[in-house]
Parts: sequence; C-alpha cells; structure tokens
Amino acid sequence: MSNRFYAVLATVAVALLFVWNSAFIVSERQQALVLRFGEIQRVIQQPGLYFKMPFGFAQADNVQLLPKRLLRSDLNNLRVQVSGGAFYDVDAFMVYRIENPALFRRGVRGGQLDEAERLLLTRFDSAIRATYGRRSFTAALSDERASMMVEVRDQVRPEAQRLGIDLVDVRIGRTDLTPEISERTYERMAAERLAEAERLRAEGQVRARTLRANTDREASETVAGARRDAAVLQGQGEAERNATFAEVFSRNPQFFEFYRSMQAYRTALEGTGTTMVLSPDSEFFRYFGTDGSDIDGNLTPPRETPPATGPAAATPSSAAIGN
Repeated sequence: MSNRFYAVLATVAVALLFVWNSAFIVSERQQALVLRFGEIQRVIQQPGLYFKMPFGFAQADNVQLLPKRLLRSDLNNLRVQVSGGAFYDVDAFMVYRIENPALFRRGVRGGQLDEAERLLLTRFDSAIRATYGRRSFTAALSDERASMMVEVRDQVRPEAQRLGIDLVDVRIGRTDLTPEISERTYERMAAERLAEAERLRAEGQVRARTLRANTDREASETVAGARRDAAVLQGQGEAERNATFAEVFSRNPQFFEFYRSMQAYRTALEGTGTTMVLSPDSEFFRYFGTDGSDIDGNLTPPRETPPATGPAAATPSSAAIGN
C-alpha cells in the first residue's frame, strides 16, 4: 500500500510540474509571443491564463512577454543647427507602443525592447536635425513649432512601422539657445531696444516741440485777440464816456467845469506825500474862493485873474512838485 501511495504522489508531482511549466499568465499590460524552437507559434494580445508545451529549456516552447502599454523615449540636450548657422539645445520625446509583436520580433534583433528604442532614437535624432536644419533661427520659437513636430513624426513613423511599432506622438519639450548664442542674442536685443528707445525719444521731442509751438501760437493768437477785444471795448467805453461828458456839458457847462475841478482836486491832493507850491489866486483854486458862488449857492464863473509872473504863478500843468 505504501508503494502505491508513493506512486500516486510521484504522478501528481510530475503532473504539477508539467502544468507549472506549461501554464503562463498574460496581464492586461502585456502581450505574448509563444516560440517553438525560435519560431513564432502564437501571438497573444488578450489577458488571461494560457498553456504551452512544457520544458522551454529544451527549446520546446518559450514565451516572450512584451509591453502593451504606451512607451516613451527621450532625447535630452541635443544640439542642433538651423539654416542660419545658429545652434539650439533641444529636448524631445516620442510616445509609442508595440502594435505587431510578430513583426517586432522579426524586425528587432531578439525582439529586445532596448534595441528597438536605440533604432528609434537614432532615426528620431536625424529627423530632428533635418527638420531644424531647414528652418530659420526664429522658426523654432514661432508658430511653426507644431508643424515641425508633425514633420519629425512623419519622418520617424515609417521606421517605427517597419519594426511593428505604432508611433503615437512626438513632442519637442525644450528649445533653448546655446550659451554663446544666447549672449549674442541678448546683446543684439539690448542694442535694438536702445535704438528703439532713442527713436521714441526723438519722436517724443519732435512732438513736444510741435505741441509747444502750436501752444505758443495759440496763446499768442488768444492774447492778441483778447487785447484787440480789450482795445475795442476800451474805445467803446471811452466813446461812451466822452458822449456822456458831452451831454452833461451841453446841459450845464458850469456844473461840468465844477465837477472836473473836483476830480482834479481829488487826484492832485490825494495823500501821496507830494508837495505842491501854487498861488492862492491860481486858476486851479478858483472854486475855493468866497466869490466862487452866490448867496443862493449857484455857481458863478470864476473871476478874471491877471496873469502872474514869477515862480509862484504855476498852473496845474506847470506846478512845482517836490517831496
């Protein structure tokens, strides 16, 4: 009985060993190639539990698992030259996935992912250099950048398809000027800004002079117009005043003479500290005498005064004025 037990146990162990060597699992992030003596027997792209012939070490059946997810490869600090001779430092990457595992196995030596990445990056490098080499210095920093990425992708895609790879996208992450080009660019930009500032300053000075000249002209015209209007108004006022004086004189010449004399007294005798030496019998003081008015208060013409001689006989126009 013990011999039968050991025989059954050995049979079960051998069966488990066969099952363990023949079963394999493909996850949702993987795809598999079943190889028999190096030849592709099956391509598995759906996840699940699968079986193959056991003992792959005897070259019976082997399983090669390949990634099914999106993969990314980067090119960093790639120095490229544009058509004008300037250089850029470029960072770029591409996104791809293995679309045809059987073609990938045949196109890439041993179906190694590292070898496929090396082939793609070599083609990617040359495509970037060719694309930048056909552009001017400013193209990579302008709206042409999107079309440049499409152009690079279209150049790399045939090589990827030959390897059973689907190139999903290509992106240029960074485009910087090299340090020496950056320094020269900044110097040129500074010179351009200084020239622009000088131009704007000169234009501003010209406009300032123009505005100042226009303002001075308008001010002169305004002042001249104001003076003209003032002279006209003054002339009109003087004409009206003279007309008023003429009317008053025509009505009462004696009162007019009296009024004018009072105005002259107020003007001449105002407290300005001025000393006037005049004769009491001067014509200037004709209304200060007791005979300048009658009993009824009516004004009478001034008496005739003989002409006087000597320095004391001064008139309002020839009065001696001193301090």
